[in-house]
Amino acid sequence: MRPPGRGGVPRVSPALLLLPLLVPLLGAPRGVGAGTGAGAPSELRVRVRLPDGQVTEESLQADSDADSISLELRKPDGTLISFTADFRKDVKLFRALILGELEKGQSQFQALCFVTRLHHNEIIPSEAMAKLRQKNPRAVRQAEEVRGPEQMHMDIAVNFSQGALLSPHLRNVCAEAVDAIYTRQEDVLFWLEQGVDGSVFEALPKASEQVLLPRCGQVGDRGKPCVCRYGLSLAWYPCMLKYCHGRDRPAPYKCGIRSCQKNYSFDFYVPQKQLCLWDEDP
Repeated sequence: MRPPGRGGVPRVSPALLLLPLLVPLLGAPRGVGAGTGAGAPSELRVRVRLPDGQVTEESLQADSDADSISLELRKPDGTLISFTADFRKDVKLFRALILGELEKGQSQFQALCFVTRLHHNEIIPSEAMAKLRQKNPRAVRQAEEVRGPEQMHMDIAVNFSQGALLSPHLRNVCAEAVDAIYTRQEDVLFWLEQGVDGSVFEALPKASEQVLLPRCGQVGDRGKPCVCRYGLSLAWYPCMLKYCHGRDRPAPYKCGIRSCQKNYSFDFYVPQKQLCLWDEDP
C-alpha cells in the first residue's frame, strides 16, 4: 500500500480497495454468492506479517445485518486469537485459545476472554468491511500505522449464562472460557448506563486486595493466587477509511482503507498460578 498523497488525500491503493472499484476486475466477491443478499456475512483472508516478522493468515468477517466484525489469526506457537466488534452494543470481545503445557499438568488448551467497550472510531464500519476485497491474495500485508499499546486492569468477571444481555456474540466467542471472562469497572459503568442488567457482572477480589497480590511470574507455588498478565496483538486490521479525489467527482469518495496494528495487555486475578504459566517477570 502506498503512503498518502499530497494534501493529505491518498491515491488509490492497488492492494486493498472497496468493492465497487473491484467488481469489474474480480467479478462476484469471495464468500458472497450470486444470490446472496446485501447484508449477508462476507469473509476476507489476508496474509499478514506479525510483529516478530513471521507471516500468518488472518480471516476477517463482516456482517452488516448484525453490525459486527470479527478477526481471527493463529500465532506461530499455535495460539488462536479472535477479536469481535459489536457496534450495536458498543462491545469488543477478545478471545485467546492457548495450547496447554501437558507436562506441567495443564489441560489441552486454556481459553481466556476479555470484554471491553468499543469506540466506533477504532475500526471501520461493518458495511465498509463487507465491501473490502484485495487484488493480490498472496501479498503479505503489514500495518501502515502502529497504534499505542493499551494496558488494562480487568477487575470484574462476566457471568457467561447472562452474557447475551451484554452482547449476542459473547456466548459463541467465549464458549470455551466460561470461567475466565473478564472486563473492567469503567466499562461496566458505561454499559449499566446503557441499560445492561447488572446480573451480567460479578465482582472479583477488590482492587485493593489485588494490589497486595504478586504477579504470577513472582510466585513459586502453582496453587497460590496471583495477578496474571496476558498480552496479544492485532497485527493488521482496517482502522480507518481513505478518501480520494476524482476529476469528474466534486466530493471526496471512499476508495480504500488504512491499516493498523495494536498491542493489548490484560492484568487479571487468577485463583492459582497454574492458570497463568506463561506469565514471567518483566
